[in-house]
Amino acid sequence: MRLAFSTLGLPGTPLAEVIRLASDHGWAGLELRCAPGEPVHPDMSAATRLRTRRALDAAGLTPLTVASYLGIAEPGEDAPLVSSLLDHLRLAADLGAPHVRVFPRGGGDGTDEADRRAARRLAAVADEAQALGVRVLLETHDSHRAGHDVARVLDLVGHPAVGALWDLLHTWLAGETPTAGWEALRPHLGYVQVKDVSGRLDLTPLALGAGVLPIGECVRLLPPDCWVSWEYEAPWYPDAAPLAPLLGPGADHLARLHG
Repeated sequence: MRLAFSTLGLPGTPLAEVIRLASDHGWAGLELRCAPGEPVHPDMSAATRLRTRRALDAAGLTPLTVASYLGIAEPGEDAPLVSSLLDHLRLAADLGAPHVRVFPRGGGDGTDEADRRAARRLAAVADEAQALGVRVLLETHDSHRAGHDVARVLDLVGHPAVGALWDLLHTWLAGETPTAGWEALRPHLGYVQVKDVSGRLDLTPLALGAGVLPIGECVRLLPPDCWVSWEYEAPWYPDAAPLAPLLGPGADHLARLHG
């Protein structure tokens, strides 16, 4: 198991400090939150992209994902979303990241139409993604929380450059067991996101192992080379404990679960 964490847990933190924290606490990769106010965003200049890639390479860290906020199934015209997704794919390629994360966001007009819309847009970028050496991963989230929901869309696409990101919290909220999630997502799986919370009525992020999510059951299903990333949703929960002091114990906890 290879360990990463998301920069979502360190909002606005300079990349040099994020790299130091990852290196000091045994994390091999980073999910790079791609949003305004963050070090990584689609408007980065070519020079800044190169400096960022060199800094990550020098630290021996894998930029696992450019974590976009695109809703691939949301209502609207295809062209602007496809164009933005292509921009994110090119950014990932420039940074050496093997993945771009997208959300479903398909609520509003029925599952079948949302599935077709998502599949059409993903298929539109799949060949370019493959040429760039980047894979688009559709996360279990919002309108498609369960593994079988995401798998249904990916079966429509049928392209190796389009896969799944398994967010354990959302499959759990959908009532799907880790075994059922694994069976649904295994043919498509890019990697897994874990986190911990106290219950369905309070999703404030906790230290790994301090809550109720079946993290151990999940990671023990995974192949030895699978990436597991800790997504700590700090921006949405200002009362949550700071992530930095939790990174060392978090890496140790995941290693014990998998070992």
